Amino acid sequence: MARPTIDITVPDLTGRRAVLTGGSDGIGLVLARRLAAAGADLVLPVRNRGKGEAAAAGIRARVPRARVTLHALDLSSLESVAAFATVLLAEGRPIDVLVNNAGVMTPPERQTTVDGHELQFGTNHLGHVALVARLMPLLSAGRARVTTQLSVAANSGAVHWEDLDWTRSYSAMRAYSSSKIALGLFALELDRRSAAHGWGVTSNTSHPGIAPTALLAPRPEIGRPRESGQIRLIRRLSALGIAGTPETAALPALLAATSPEAAGGRFYGPSRFQHMSGAPAEQQLYRRLRSTEDAERIWQLSEQLAGVSFPDGRTGDPDDGRLMHRAR
Repeated sequence: MARPTIDITVPDLTGRRAVLTGGSDGIGLVLARRLAAAGADLVLPVRNRGKGEAAAAGIRARVPRARVTLHALDLSSLESVAAFATVLLAEGRPIDVLVNNAGVMTPPERQTTVDGHELQFGTNHLGHVALVARLMPLLSAGRARVTTQLSVAANSGAVHWEDLDWTRSYSAMRAYSSSKIALGLFALELDRRSAAHGWGVTSNTSHPGIAPTALLAPRPEIGRPRESGQIRLIRRLSALGIAGTPETAALPALLAATSPEAAGGRFYGPSRFQHMSGAPAEQQLYRRLRSTEDAERIWQLSEQLAGVSFPDGRTGDPDDGRLMHRAR
């Protein structure tokens, strides 16, 4: 039986600047194509220049008038995040949409970033925290929509408060869940603080359900030389229509980032059985993301660990000194 077509209408984004992390493959590449097709001026910060160039070429082949700009960014390096932000700040162009989509999943053995943090916590969470903080003048100027991609893994486990960097023991899946829960708490706190202090940013969250993507593909650099058994199972579920495809899995983030009906502080994901696949829709927030106390706690810890700070009060000027980050 043919899989039913699932899609959404993306509004015209002509003249709007969109920044997307993790846009060179998988769900991110689908998001990149859709944003470019809607007319956005798309900024793709990439770790691997070759993959980025191939992705940009593929987008332009499908969307001949696509406006795509590549920049270097390694979210596992706070110095790289700062360098990327410096380039965009120097350009001075407001950002209308930021999609925090990139991530790394379940290295078999504990690995660390160049800054000494556990790789998943440092990349998935701290890298995006630093990115949002350093781009805040441009996000505020653009009254941006910030959409942060989570995972069904954020519905299990907990933030590993007693050892955020997993120095005493390591569980690949629990560390992944911890990083995604922390990121979700941060994203929701961003929306609350923006509303309270007048930053002009709306922040929401999404998850892709389950689909065969590059997250579980062979990654020798993180100790996974061959594809995992999980990805083979997910492919079978996708072929049966139980799990999604990269195209359908991208839709919740696309809806959250672009729809006029999508709101700050909300959570979007697939709507079918167990939220593994199906049309995107607003969903009940995972229990682990509901604590405002946990959100405030991770916010404060993240500022310290990422070496950044957010404004404490109202500002109407995106160049206000209160938006400046601390020097590392």
